[in-house]
Amino acid sequence: MTPPDQLQELFRMQKALNTRIGVQTDGMSDEDKTKWILNYCRAMSQELAELTDSVPWKWWAKYQKFDEQNARVEVVDLFHFLISMAQVLGMSADDVYQAYLKKNEVNLRRQDTGYATKDDSDSRHI
Repeated sequence: MTPPDQLQELFRMQKALNTRIGVQTDGMSDEDKTKWILNYCRAMSQELAELTDSVPWKWWAKYQKFDEQNARVEVVDLFHFLISMAQVLGMSADDVYQAYLKKNEVNLRRQDTGYATKDDSDSRHI
């Protein structure tokens, strides 16, 4: 038996979790999309803060230790909300993968040219 595509499996699992929580990402109105994108942005901001707290960022405090295990958990929490946000926007795992490939090409091209000027149109095809 072939193992499932890992990204598609994450999207499937997140959809099931959202459904269990009571969030139906399919067929949302623009108003609901706005609400949930903001909810997920806020949640991700909190998860980023928790990730930051896993790292000894207070240069003046000697008591801090790097909590790598917790940092890993916070990264996974970010994936939960990021996948949910993609689903609100109607994106599948394949959509995210294809957009990533295109955006990665843009980022590489920017690096090749020294990213000396901002071109707002270089990502419009994604």
